[in-house]
Amino acid sequence: MFSQNQSIEAIHQKLSLTGAIISSNELDNINRLSERAAMALQDNYIASDLDDLSEQFRSLMELDKEVLVEYLSDINRNFKERFVAGQLLNLVGDPRINAFEPAMINIPAQKITVGLDPKKVNKIVEQYAHYGVLPEWIKKETPVFSIDIAPFRLGKYPVTNLEYKEFLVDSGYEYLPDSWEYGTYKVETANHPVHTISAEDADNYCIWLSEKLGRKFRLPTEPEWEYAATGGKDIEFPWGNDFMPDHANTVESGILRSTPVGIFPKGSGPFGHLDLAGNVEEYVADNYHAYPGAELIYDDLLEKEGEYRVARGGSYTRFRDLARSRRRHGRYRSKLYIMGFRLAETI
Repeated sequence: MFSQNQSIEAIHQKLSLTGAIISSNELDNINRLSERAAMALQDNYIASDLDDLSEQFRSLMELDKEVLVEYLSDINRNFKERFVAGQLLNLVGDPRINAFEPAMINIPAQKITVGLDPKKVNKIVEQYAHYGVLPEWIKKETPVFSIDIAPFRLGKYPVTNLEYKEFLVDSGYEYLPDSWEYGTYKVETANHPVHTISAEDADNYCIWLSEKLGRKFRLPTEPEWEYAATGGKDIEFPWGNDFMPDHANTVESGILRSTPVGIFPKGSGPFGHLDLAGNVEEYVADNYHAYPGAELIYDDLLEKEGEYRVARGGSYTRFRDLARSRRRHGRYRSKLYIMGFRLAETI
Protein backbone atom coordinates (compact mmCIF):
# COMPACT_ATOMS: atom_id res chain seq x y z
CA MET A 1 0.00 0.00 0.00
CA PHE A 2 2.77 2.42 0.94
CA SER A 3 6.29 3.03 -0.34
CA GLN A 4 7.78 1.59 2.86
CA ASN A 5 6.91 -1.82 1.45
CA GLN A 6 9.97 -1.52 -0.76
CA SER A 7 12.19 -2.32 2.25
CA ILE A 8 10.41 -5.43 3.48
CA GLU A 9 12.35 -7.88 1.34
CA ALA A 10 15.56 -6.60 2.91
CA ILE A 11 14.52 -7.82 6.35
CA HIS A 12 13.41 -11.12 4.89
CA GLN A 13 17.06 -11.69 4.06
CA LYS A 14 18.07 -10.83 7.61
CA LEU A 15 15.44 -13.10 9.12
CA SER A 16 16.20 -16.03 6.82
CA LEU A 17 19.52 -16.56 8.54
CA THR A 18 19.88 -20.14 7.42
CA GLY A 19 17.37 -20.16 4.60
CA ALA A 20 15.41 -22.85 6.43
CA ILE A 21 15.26 -23.86 10.10
CA ILE A 22 16.47 -21.23 12.56
CA SER A 23 18.56 -22.28 15.55
CA SER A 24 18.32 -20.97 19.12
CA ASN A 25 21.45 -18.86 18.65
CA GLU A 26 20.03 -17.39 15.48
CA LEU A 27 16.73 -16.73 17.25
CA ASP A 28 18.65 -14.73 19.84
CA ASN A 29 20.16 -12.73 16.98
CA ILE A 30 16.66 -12.03 15.64
CA ASN A 31 15.50 -10.88 19.07
CA ARG A 32 18.48 -8.53 19.22
CA LEU A 33 17.65 -6.82 15.95
CA SER A 34 16.85 -3.14 16.31
CA GLU A 35 13.17 -2.28 16.28
CA ARG A 36 13.49 -0.72 12.84
CA ALA A 37 15.30 -3.75 11.46
CA ALA A 38 12.69 -6.12 12.91
CA MET A 39 9.98 -4.15 11.11
CA ALA A 40 11.82 -4.23 7.77
CA LEU A 41 12.94 -0.61 7.89
CA GLN A 42 16.23 0.56 6.48
CA ASP A 43 18.42 2.86 8.56
CA ASN A 44 17.66 5.86 6.38
CA TYR A 45 14.24 7.52 6.30
CA ILE A 46 11.79 6.02 3.82
CA ALA A 47 8.98 8.20 2.52
CA SER A 48 5.41 7.12 3.17
CA ASP A 49 2.15 7.99 1.44
CA LEU A 50 0.96 9.25 4.82
CA ASP A 51 3.60 11.99 4.90
CA ASP A 52 1.26 14.42 3.14
CA LEU A 53 -2.47 14.25 3.89
CA SER A 54 -3.21 17.94 3.28
CA GLU A 55 -5.44 17.32 0.28
CA GLN A 56 -7.57 14.82 2.18
CA PHE A 57 -7.88 17.07 5.24
CA ARG A 58 -8.95 20.03 3.09
CA SER A 59 -11.52 17.86 1.33
CA LEU A 60 -13.05 16.26 4.43
CA MET A 61 -12.68 18.78 7.24
CA GLU A 62 -16.11 20.38 6.73
CA LEU A 63 -18.04 17.10 6.73
CA ASP A 64 -20.41 16.14 9.54
CA LYS A 65 -19.24 13.40 11.87
CA GLU A 66 -21.91 11.00 10.57
CA VAL A 67 -20.56 11.45 7.04
CA LEU A 68 -17.01 10.92 8.27
CA VAL A 69 -18.10 7.59 9.75
CA GLU A 70 -19.51 6.65 6.36
CA TYR A 71 -16.20 7.54 4.73
CA LEU A 72 -14.02 5.48 7.05
CA SER A 73 -16.22 2.40 6.67
CA ASP A 74 -16.58 2.61 2.88
CA ILE A 75 -14.51 -0.07 1.14
CA ASN A 76 -14.63 1.97 -2.07
CA ARG A 77 -12.79 4.91 -0.49
CA ASN A 78 -9.01 4.92 -0.69
CA PHE A 79 -7.03 4.38 2.49
CA LYS A 80 -5.86 7.97 2.89
CA GLU A 81 -9.47 9.19 2.86
CA ARG A 82 -10.52 6.57 5.42
CA PHE A 83 -7.53 7.38 7.62
CA VAL A 84 -8.16 11.13 7.55
CA ALA A 85 -11.88 10.62 8.22
CA GLY A 86 -10.94 8.62 11.29
CA GLN A 87 -8.45 11.25 12.44
CA LEU A 88 -10.94 14.09 12.02
CA LEU A 89 -13.41 12.19 14.19
CA ASN A 90 -10.90 12.40 17.02
CA LEU A 91 -11.27 16.19 16.95
CA VAL A 92 -15.02 16.47 16.48
CA GLY A 93 -16.03 13.45 18.55
CA ASP A 94 -16.40 9.92 17.22
CA PRO A 95 -20.05 8.84 17.61
CA ARG A 96 -19.00 5.18 17.42
CA ILE A 97 -16.97 5.34 20.64
CA ASN A 98 -18.61 5.50 24.07
CA ALA A 99 -17.09 3.74 27.07
CA PHE A 100 -20.51 3.30 28.64
CA GLU A 101 -22.24 2.12 25.45
CA PRO A 102 -19.64 -0.16 23.83
CA ALA A 103 -20.51 -1.46 20.37
CA MET A 104 -21.06 -5.20 20.89
CA ILE A 105 -21.96 -7.92 18.38
CA ASN A 106 -23.97 -11.00 19.32
CA ILE A 107 -22.31 -14.32 18.50
CA PRO A 108 -24.58 -17.38 18.50
CA ALA A 109 -23.96 -20.64 20.31
CA GLN A 110 -22.27 -23.30 18.23
CA LYS A 111 -20.12 -26.40 18.49
CA ILE A 112 -16.90 -25.50 16.73
CA THR A 113 -13.45 -26.88 16.05
CA VAL A 114 -10.43 -24.93 17.27
CA GLY A 115 -6.77 -25.37 16.46
CA LEU A 116 -4.58 -26.68 13.66
CA ASP A 117 -4.11 -30.12 12.16
CA PRO A 118 -0.56 -31.22 13.14
CA LYS A 119 -0.01 -32.32 9.54
CA LYS A 120 -0.16 -28.67 8.46
CA VAL A 121 2.59 -27.42 10.79
CA ASN A 122 5.50 -27.91 8.38
CA LYS A 123 3.64 -26.27 5.53
CA ILE A 124 2.92 -23.16 7.59
CA VAL A 125 6.50 -22.99 8.89
CA GLU A 126 7.78 -23.18 5.33
CA GLN A 127 5.27 -20.56 4.18
CA TYR A 128 6.48 -18.07 6.79
CA ALA A 129 10.12 -19.17 7.09
CA HIS A 130 11.38 -15.84 5.78
CA TYR A 131 9.82 -14.17 8.85
CA GLY A 132 11.84 -16.37 11.17
CA VAL A 133 8.86 -18.52 12.20
CA LEU A 134 9.88 -21.59 14.21
CA PRO A 135 8.06 -24.96 14.30
CA GLU A 136 7.38 -24.72 18.04
CA TRP A 137 5.48 -21.47 17.56
CA ILE A 138 3.05 -23.19 15.21
CA LYS A 139 2.88 -26.46 17.14
CA LYS A 140 1.22 -24.51 19.95
CA GLU A 141 -1.83 -24.28 17.68
CA THR A 142 -2.26 -28.07 17.53
CA PRO A 143 -4.25 -30.28 17.61
CA VAL A 144 -7.78 -29.64 16.35
CA PHE A 145 -10.43 -30.14 19.03
CA SER A 146 -14.16 -29.55 19.36
CA ILE A 147 -15.77 -27.29 21.91
CA ASP A 148 -19.26 -25.95 22.60
CA ILE A 149 -19.46 -22.17 22.59
CA ALA A 150 -22.32 -20.57 24.50
CA PRO A 151 -23.85 -17.39 23.06
CA PHE A 152 -21.91 -14.26 23.98
CA ARG A 153 -21.16 -10.76 22.80
CA LEU A 154 -17.86 -9.45 21.52
CA GLY A 155 -16.81 -5.84 20.96
CA LYS A 156 -16.99 -4.67 17.37
CA TYR A 157 -13.69 -2.83 17.92
CA PRO A 158 -10.77 -3.08 20.32
CA VAL A 159 -11.09 -0.83 23.38
CA THR A 160 -9.86 2.64 22.48
CA ASN A 161 -7.74 5.27 24.20
CA LEU A 162 -10.83 7.40 24.84
CA GLU A 163 -12.60 4.55 26.59
CA TYR A 164 -9.51 3.70 28.61
CA LYS A 165 -9.19 7.35 29.69
CA GLU A 166 -12.71 7.21 31.09
CA PHE A 167 -11.67 4.17 33.11
CA LEU A 168 -8.56 5.89 34.46
CA VAL A 169 -10.39 9.08 35.40
CA ASP A 170 -13.37 7.35 37.01
CA SER A 171 -11.49 4.63 38.87
CA GLY A 172 -8.23 6.35 39.76
CA TYR A 173 -6.39 3.30 38.43
CA GLU A 174 -2.68 4.00 38.74
CA TYR A 175 -1.10 2.05 35.89
CA LEU A 176 -0.95 4.02 32.64
CA PRO A 177 -0.39 2.60 29.15
CA ASP A 178 3.29 2.59 28.21
CA SER A 179 2.24 3.94 24.81
CA TRP A 180 1.00 7.17 26.43
CA GLU A 181 4.15 9.28 26.26
CA TYR A 182 4.85 10.77 29.71
CA GLY A 183 1.52 9.34 30.80
CA THR A 184 -0.47 11.83 28.73
CA TYR A 185 -3.68 11.19 26.81
CA LYS A 186 -3.61 12.51 23.25
CA VAL A 187 -6.94 13.45 21.72
CA GLU A 188 -5.58 12.80 18.22
CA THR A 189 -5.49 9.07 19.05
CA ALA A 190 -8.81 8.96 20.93
CA ASN A 191 -10.32 6.36 18.59
CA HIS A 192 -7.13 4.32 18.22
CA PRO A 193 -6.89 1.10 20.25
CA VAL A 194 -5.33 1.52 23.66
CA HIS A 195 -2.17 -0.56 23.76
CA THR A 196 1.01 -1.52 25.55
CA ILE A 197 -0.80 -2.45 28.72
CA SER A 198 -0.72 -5.61 30.82
CA ALA A 199 -3.28 -8.39 30.80
CA GLU A 200 -4.16 -7.45 34.36
CA ASP A 201 -4.89 -3.89 33.23
CA ALA A 202 -7.33 -5.28 30.66
CA ASP A 203 -8.96 -7.49 33.30
CA ASN A 204 -9.38 -4.52 35.63
CA TYR A 205 -11.02 -2.47 32.88
CA CYS A 206 -13.56 -5.25 32.41
CA ILE A 207 -14.24 -5.40 36.15
CA TRP A 208 -14.68 -1.63 36.32
CA LEU A 209 -17.11 -1.48 33.37
CA SER A 210 -19.09 -4.45 34.68
CA GLU A 211 -19.60 -2.69 37.99
CA LYS A 212 -20.50 0.61 36.31
CA LEU A 213 -23.10 -0.89 33.98
CA GLY A 214 -24.30 -3.92 35.95
CA ARG A 215 -23.27 -6.24 33.10
CA LYS A 216 -20.82 -9.14 32.78
CA PHE A 217 -17.87 -7.89 30.76
CA ARG A 218 -14.67 -9.88 30.53
CA LEU A 219 -11.99 -10.86 28.04
CA PRO A 220 -12.94 -13.52 25.50
CA THR A 221 -11.62 -17.04 25.92
CA GLU A 222 -9.24 -18.32 23.26
CA PRO A 223 -11.93 -20.47 21.60
CA GLU A 224 -14.38 -17.55 21.63
CA TRP A 225 -11.85 -15.23 20.02
CA GLU A 226 -10.98 -17.80 17.36
CA TYR A 227 -14.67 -18.47 16.69
CA ALA A 228 -15.25 -14.73 16.16
CA ALA A 229 -12.29 -14.57 13.77
CA THR A 230 -13.16 -17.65 11.72
CA GLY A 231 -16.90 -18.17 12.11
CA GLY A 232 -16.04 -21.74 12.99
CA LYS A 233 -14.60 -22.30 9.50
CA ASP A 234 -11.13 -23.47 8.47
CA ILE A 235 -9.78 -20.09 7.35
CA GLU A 236 -6.44 -18.42 8.02
CA PHE A 237 -7.58 -14.80 8.43
CA PRO A 238 -10.90 -13.20 9.39
CA TRP A 239 -11.66 -12.53 5.71
CA GLY A 240 -10.41 -15.79 4.17
CA ASN A 241 -7.26 -17.78 3.44
CA ASP A 242 -5.22 -15.25 1.45
CA PHE A 243 -3.44 -12.41 3.21
CA MET A 244 -4.31 -8.98 1.83
CA PRO A 245 -2.15 -5.99 2.91
CA ASP A 246 -5.08 -3.58 2.54
CA HIS A 247 -7.24 -5.66 4.90
CA ALA A 248 -5.26 -5.13 8.11
CA ASN A 249 -2.77 -2.80 9.79
CA THR A 250 0.31 -5.03 9.86
CA VAL A 251 3.89 -4.26 8.85
CA GLU A 252 3.02 -5.16 5.27
CA SER A 253 0.75 -2.11 5.05
CA GLY A 254 3.72 0.16 5.77
CA ILE A 255 1.76 2.31 8.25
CA LEU A 256 3.83 1.43 11.34
CA ARG A 257 1.52 3.18 13.78
CA SER A 258 -1.88 2.52 15.32
CA THR A 259 -4.89 3.59 13.29
CA PRO A 260 -8.48 4.57 14.11
CA VAL A 261 -10.58 1.48 14.73
CA GLY A 262 -12.66 0.28 11.82
CA ILE A 263 -10.81 1.89 8.90
CA PHE A 264 -10.00 -1.50 7.35
CA PRO A 265 -13.56 -2.55 6.39
CA LYS A 266 -12.27 -5.14 3.90
CA GLY A 267 -10.82 -7.04 6.87
CA SER A 268 -14.17 -7.49 8.60
CA GLY A 269 -14.63 -10.82 10.36
CA PRO A 270 -17.47 -13.31 9.76
CA PHE A 271 -19.75 -11.61 12.30
CA GLY A 272 -18.77 -8.02 11.45
CA HIS A 273 -15.92 -7.43 13.90
CA LEU A 274 -13.16 -5.09 12.77
CA ASP A 275 -9.42 -5.03 13.49
CA LEU A 276 -9.33 -8.68 14.57
CA ALA A 277 -6.16 -8.89 12.48
CA GLY A 278 -3.56 -6.18 12.87
CA ASN A 279 -3.58 -2.79 14.63
CA VAL A 280 -3.00 -4.21 18.15
CA GLU A 281 -2.60 -7.70 19.56
CA GLU A 282 -5.55 -8.63 21.77
CA TYR A 283 -5.31 -10.34 25.13
CA VAL A 284 -7.70 -13.17 25.82
CA ALA A 285 -8.77 -14.58 29.17
CA ASP A 286 -6.48 -17.62 29.11
CA ASN A 287 -2.86 -18.11 30.02
CA TYR A 288 -0.92 -20.23 27.57
CA HIS A 289 -1.59 -23.95 28.02
CA ALA A 290 -1.42 -27.03 25.83
CA TYR A 291 -4.52 -27.89 23.86
CA PRO A 292 -6.28 -31.17 24.76
CA GLY A 293 -4.09 -34.13 23.84
CA ALA A 294 -0.99 -32.03 23.18
CA GLU A 295 2.24 -31.52 25.08
CA LEU A 296 3.15 -28.13 26.48
CA ILE A 297 5.51 -26.37 24.06
CA TYR A 298 8.40 -24.63 25.78
CA ASP A 299 9.16 -21.99 23.20
CA ASP A 300 11.33 -18.91 23.74
CA LEU A 301 8.42 -16.88 25.15
CA LEU A 302 7.56 -19.44 27.83
CA GLU A 303 11.21 -20.04 28.71
CA LYS A 304 12.10 -16.37 29.03
CA GLU A 305 8.86 -14.84 30.30
CA GLY A 306 7.37 -17.75 32.25
CA GLU A 307 3.59 -18.13 32.42
CA TYR A 308 1.97 -15.62 30.11
CA ARG A 309 -1.42 -14.49 28.88
CA VAL A 310 -2.21 -15.41 25.30
CA ALA A 311 -2.79 -12.65 22.76
CA ARG A 312 -4.26 -12.98 19.28
CA GLY A 313 -4.41 -11.11 16.00
CA GLY A 314 -1.03 -9.46 15.40
CA SER A 315 -0.33 -5.72 15.28
CA TYR A 316 1.09 -2.86 13.24
CA THR A 317 4.62 -3.90 14.27
CA ARG A 318 4.24 -7.55 13.24
CA PHE A 319 4.19 -9.42 9.95
CA ARG A 320 1.26 -11.35 8.55
CA ASP A 321 2.13 -14.60 10.33
CA LEU A 322 0.98 -13.05 13.65
CA ALA A 323 -2.30 -11.96 12.04
CA ARG A 324 -3.31 -15.58 11.43
CA SER A 325 -6.49 -16.35 13.38
CA ARG A 326 -5.03 -19.48 15.02
CA ARG A 327 -1.71 -17.94 16.06
CA ARG A 328 -1.13 -18.03 19.84
CA HIS A 329 1.21 -15.31 21.02
CA GLY A 330 2.06 -13.35 24.15
CA ARG A 331 3.85 -10.28 25.47
CA TYR A 332 7.64 -10.18 25.31
CA ARG A 333 9.79 -7.46 26.85
CA SER A 334 10.05 -5.34 23.73
CA LYS A 335 8.40 -2.19 22.37
CA LEU A 336 7.37 -4.23 19.36
CA TYR A 337 4.75 -6.06 21.43
CA ILE A 338 1.67 -3.89 20.97
CA MET A 339 -0.87 -5.40 23.35
CA GLY A 340 -4.49 -4.25 23.61
CA PHE A 341 -7.82 -5.96 24.17
CA ARG A 342 -11.44 -6.35 23.12
CA LEU A 343 -14.46 -6.70 25.38
CA ALA A 344 -16.48 -9.88 25.64
CA GLU A 345 -19.77 -10.09 27.50
CA THR A 346 -21.54 -13.05 29.04
CA ILE A 347 -25.26 -13.14 28.21
